[in-house]
Amino acid sequence: MIKKEITIRLENGLEARPVAMLVQVASQYDSSIYLETEGKKVNAKSIMGMMSLGLDTGEKIVAVVDGSDEEAAVEGIEKFLSGK
Repeated sequence: MIKKEITIRLENGLEARPVAMLVQVASQYDSSIYLETEGKKVNAKSIMGMMSLGLDTGEKIVAVVDGSDEEAAVEGIEKFLSGK
């Protein structure tokens, strides 16, 4: 299991379109991927769960990834949230 703090660097934060794209990125991996912030923990593969977080640029989240491709999954999530 990997836990990594990531700062959101997307220009408009996690609005509807970026959330949908993040769910697509997360769904490419077999590992379970959860994002935690301020006491909330949601499945990164759930569009409704991700929308409920309402995250803005500059906020920090903790990615909790567990599975066979966890290292690649953390890299993919971090790359997306960093706006790269």
